[in-house]
Order: sequence, then C-alpha cells, then structure tokens
Amino acid sequence: MSFDVSNLYSATAEVFVAIMILAIMLATAFARDIARGLAYVLTQLTLIVATFITFFTLEATSDFAFSNMFVRDPPGGILKLMVYLSMMVALLYGRGYLADRKLDRPEYYLLALLTTLGMMVMITANHLLILYVGLEMMSLALYALVAFDRDTARSTEAGMKYFVLGALASGLLLYGMSMIYGATGGSLELSAVHQAVASKGVDKTVLLFGLVFLVAGISFKLGVAPFHMWVPDVYQGSPTAVTLILSSAPKLAAFALALRLLASALPELAGHWQSMLLFVAAMSIVLGNLAALIQHNIKRMLAYSGISHMGFMLMGLLSGGEASAAATGYSSAMFYAISYALMTLAAFGMVVLLSREGFEAENIEDFKGLNRRNPWFALLMLFVMFSMAGIPFFVGFFAKFSVLQAVIQAGHFWIAVLAVTMSLIGAFYYLRVVKFMYFDEPVDNTPLNASGELQVMLSLNGVAIALLGLMPGTLLKWCEGAMRAAFVVGG
Repeated sequence: MSFDVSNLYSATAEVFVAIMILAIMLATAFARDIARGLAYVLTQLTLIVATFITFFTLEATSDFAFSNMFVRDPPGGILKLMVYLSMMVALLYGRGYLADRKLDRPEYYLLALLTTLGMMVMITANHLLILYVGLEMMSLALYALVAFDRDTARSTEAGMKYFVLGALASGLLLYGMSMIYGATGGSLELSAVHQAVASKGVDKTVLLFGLVFLVAGISFKLGVAPFHMWVPDVYQGSPTAVTLILSSAPKLAAFALALRLLASALPELAGHWQSMLLFVAAMSIVLGNLAALIQHNIKRMLAYSGISHMGFMLMGLLSGGEASAAATGYSSAMFYAISYALMTLAAFGMVVLLSREGFEAENIEDFKGLNRRNPWFALLMLFVMFSMAGIPFFVGFFAKFSVLQAVIQAGHFWIAVLAVTMSLIGAFYYLRVVKFMYFDEPVDNTPLNASGELQVMLSLNGVAIALLGLMPGTLLKWCEGAMRAAFVVGG
C-alpha cells in the first residue's frame, strides 16, 4: 500500500477520534479527582467535533483513499453522522443511570469511543480486512460494556454469552471472507471482488459457500433470526445505559456491513443473497412479533421487537437487480435503520427515566399510571409505541411504508402481506404499554427524579419521532440521494 498524506483528509474524522481516545486516556489518568466528569465532557466534545468534520468533508461522489481500502461516499457520511448522534444521545441518557450505580467510570466513555471508532471504520471500509478490523474493534468494546457492571452476575453472564456467540459469528464471517478471497483469485478490495465476480472467471461453488457464511455473520450482527439467540438475554442482562448503545448505533454499522459486503462487493450474486435474506427477514418478523407478545420485561420485549424491526430493514435490501430499483430499496432500508435508531433510543430512554438508584424499571407494569405521574412523558412514550407499531403519522409508519413499497415493486408480494399481518398482531404489545400508562393505577408514585438534560433530550427525541412522521420527505430524499450517488452514478 502506498501512503499519501492527502489520504488523511478522507480519514480526518477517524484520525481525530483515535487521537482523542488516547488524549482522554491520558487526561483521566492524571486527573483522577475529576476523571468521571472530564471523560464524559471530552467524549461528547469528541463526538460533536467528529460530526462537524464528517459534515464538512461530505462529498456528493465516492472518494477512495489508502490504495482503495477506504471509501468516503454519501451513504457512509450519513450513517456516520447518525452514529455520532446516537452515541451522543445514548451517553447523555445513561449518565445519571451510571452515576446512581457507581458505574460512571472513565473506562465506560473510552469503551464507548472505541466502539464508535470501530463503527466508523466499518462504515468507510472498502476492503475485507479493514471491515473485519472495524467489526472486531466495535465488538470487543461492546463485550466489555455489556459486562461493565462486573459485580452483578446477570451483567457478567450477558457479557460472556455475547462474547462467545459473537466470537462464533466473527469466525463465520472471517471464514466466508477467506472463501471469497480464494474464489476471486486473491481479491480483498471490495471493488476488486466485484470486478472478479462480474468477469465470471471464478469458482462459483466456493463463492456461494462463502456467501452463506457472510450472510450468517451479518445476520448475527443485526440480531435477526435464526441468529437472534443472544439478543433478549444480552439486552436484559446489560445495564440499561449499555442497552441504549447496543440497540441503536451498532445496528447502523451492521447495516453498513451488509451494504458493503453484499450490495457493493457482490451485486452479481444478488439473486442468491436476496433469497437468503428473504428467508431471514420473514423468520425475524414472525418470531420477533410472536415472542414479544408474551414478554413481561420491557427490555426483552424491545429486544424481540428489535428482531422484527431488523427483519423489516432487511426487506429493503430485497429490491430488484437494476441499479435504480436497488437504490430505492437500499434507501428505504437506510431510512428504516435511522428511524429505528431514533425510536429505540427514546424507548430505552424512558426506561432510564423511570429507573432510579436501587430500582430498575424493567417490567412493563412499571409503566402503569405514568399519565398520572407525568402526562408529558406518558405522551412521549405513546409517540414511541405508536411509531414502533407503524401507526400513522409517526416516523415508524413511513419507514415501514417505504420498505413495503420497495419489496412490492421488487415482486415479493407475499412477504409484504406477511409483514403487514405480523405488524397488526405485534401492535398488541405496543398498545398494551399505552393501556398501562393511561388506564391503570400507578404502582409507584415516586416523582420522576431525572436530570434536566435527560428530560430535555428525551423530549426532543420524542418530538423528532412525531415531526419526522409528519415531514419524512427530507430524510427520505437524503437517503435516496446518497444511494443513487453510490449505486447509480458509481455503479
């Protein structure tokens, strides 16, 4: 690989975040008395500056660097911006929760930034090994975060389970990459893999076996059936502040992983991987909704709900083979991933809001009578539940509508019917939470004692879900424009 200083311009945000991780590590080591507050402030500052860097270096076309191992394109830019936003909101929501449980240590914020850096590398990688390095950087930091409350058996058990199954999924993904590498004559760069497959001079059998392993690894990282077994246990076992992170930004990075490996590197095999994703999406929508119906723990309910939502997101990747149709499907999938991140942040933010020192608001019954305790936050939770259920006019409705349009145009009418049917069934467990909030007597009359910044951000989060539902056009156009730039102009 030839190195050119100009390459650093394309990777300015990644280099800045990496430097700030080292700076925060040193600063908190020498300022132990104020380490907790300092780490939080510097982490948020890092994410804000990275947002500005990414925004002002965003280009309308694809730009390659580091011998084509790194790509800066519109889809990657939008996904990185949403990752920063998700991490900033998740860290803000979780700060008071961590402080109440004596978990707000500098290491937490360093691990959060390492997770962010791993996601940034995944999103901008144009090389199989770089993708894997970013994935492992994100995953290893997440394993530590899940087990961060090391004095609690439930947290350490969740961390161990996530680590073992995550290592298995990473092995599957790496094995698939090695088979792709062998089948394409030693190609690691994604564009070179694409060209090798398009030339037809490859071992089709080995290539398809590698594709199966790739789809399995991607499915695990997205937490979709039949690779979902870790999701409910890890969501429930993690501290809620960690579940906030786990349920939002990594989903955006996993979507980028699917986009790079399948849509960018292997579009010639779209018929094969779309058939696999069709089965995975259908299974996820059915299992996620049916399993969520019987949950009493809201973190487990939202985990199974998330499996269903990721099934919907995968439906967007099932568009036709033509570039324009593919761009429409991919843009609907991106819009869905972003919408889900906003909804799940607000949902788990409400769980944090109701929790306090010595009490975890993890049961659905803990939301009983919330309207009498605080009508405003009950209304916000109603926005979130209605949006997740796909009820007009919230952002979740338009996310589902855009995906359904894409799959119907692609000719997959049966899965659209299945998705609508399961959404109607799944509306029950969302409306059950609303029923508890508005029609049941409160089981706890303790005043909501959350910080002002949490209440303000949660209010903005809930209002954004409603406003994006009323005016989804701008975000939809951004997503569609980005995908057209990457998959029509760029081919």
